[in-house]
Amino acid sequence: MNYVIIGGDAAGMSAAMQLVRNDAQADITVLEKGEYYSYAQCGLPYWIGGDIEKEEKLVARDAETYRIKHGIDARTEHEVTSINVDEKRVIGKNFEIGYDKLLIASGARPFVPDWDNNHLKGIYTLKTIPDAKKIIQRLKGKRRNITVIGGGSIGLEIAENVCKAGHKVRILERSARLAMNFDKEMTDHIHEKAIEEGIQLDLNHDIIGFEGDEEGNVTSVITNLSTCETDLVIVAVGVRPNTDFLTDTGIHLDKHGAIKVNRYMETNLKDVYAAGDCATQYHRITNKDTYLPLGTHANKQGRIAGLNMCGKPRVFKGIVGTQIYQFFDLTLARTGLSSREIEELGYAYKCVQARLPHVAAYYPTHEPLFIRLQYNEKTEEVLGGQFIGTKGVDKRCDVLATALYHGMTMQDLEELDLGYSPPFNSVWDPLQQTARRRS
Repeated sequence: MNYVIIGGDAAGMSAAMQLVRNDAQADITVLEKGEYYSYAQCGLPYWIGGDIEKEEKLVARDAETYRIKHGIDARTEHEVTSINVDEKRVIGKNFEIGYDKLLIASGARPFVPDWDNNHLKGIYTLKTIPDAKKIIQRLKGKRRNITVIGGGSIGLEIAENVCKAGHKVRILERSARLAMNFDKEMTDHIHEKAIEEGIQLDLNHDIIGFEGDEEGNVTSVITNLSTCETDLVIVAVGVRPNTDFLTDTGIHLDKHGAIKVNRYMETNLKDVYAAGDCATQYHRITNKDTYLPLGTHANKQGRIAGLNMCGKPRVFKGIVGTQIYQFFDLTLARTGLSSREIEELGYAYKCVQARLPHVAAYYPTHEPLFIRLQYNEKTEEVLGGQFIGTKGVDKRCDVLATALYHGMTMQDLEELDLGYSPPFNSVWDPLQQTARRRS
């Protein structure tokens, strides 16, 4: 069987390894647009900030390893420009290859709106190792005034790391608050932390464009409210699926441009699969397909795609929207649906929130943990939760994610048998204490 995979990162190589393990006769070709395979995109801000010292730490396996150890024809700098679905051929500049089964795992690219003068030098996005290299090189030698455009997870991670590296940082955000996937009651803590660490927050700022000097370097950002002087700009306002090359194939895309797939990662085209940041994900709470590009989803979807391609049927059981990231000494985590998302769906719901110690209140290491839960008003089925604190956040978020995956109620949360010892927990876990406050 001749398998072709477009994309050599999380989804693509998860699929490739399943083909290696499950089809002894597999002929596997991977076409990667860039020069790197299987690298940790989520680690890039921490490389820029200095927590990760070497580029090599970010690369799980290079192309040569896949070639020699696993017999995969792992090609670099092979950008696919079109697909002939009738003849089952993948086409790029100076190459063309046939397939029996095809996986599209082309990922996503950073989105840069059509702002005035967005071509100026010193305006960057962050998605790849070469992107990070350019930023690291530009930051060398002196303290810079850095503008981060976008207050989502990537924007906050970048802002934290360049701030910790000694640079002056401003965040420009078009909304009234940072981290819009959290409820307002929770984002107040994020704002306080940003200001405490010396980051300037400019909210409700719509970007108009940029100004530069005679050498073409960016010198300021123009918004609807001000002109902000800057030495360097990092744009983090979201991503778009890499699916432009699929024009005229007849493949079905959603409103974001992501490839629509079923639970077996199949597209509407025969023998064509898709996975990762270029594809949709089934959401277990809404029972609908959504677009939430994260590395965890890409790895799972790629694995499922590989198994199905080689005749070992496996269903992708879906996501519940779990995210976690660091912002200085705070951990920010959420899973399920936010209040805004629930309201957009028209569900009748209630919220309950609490500030509680993350372990036994009398134990000397306890730290405050902020919890907010959303649940169905009629059935009490849990719909989502958000957590902010310095300790104990990841544990509670993952417990709630498991509860959401299995459709549990608030009463079910109360009755969970969770570990207790004063250095680790209270007799009633903070998650359970919060759930009890609804009555």
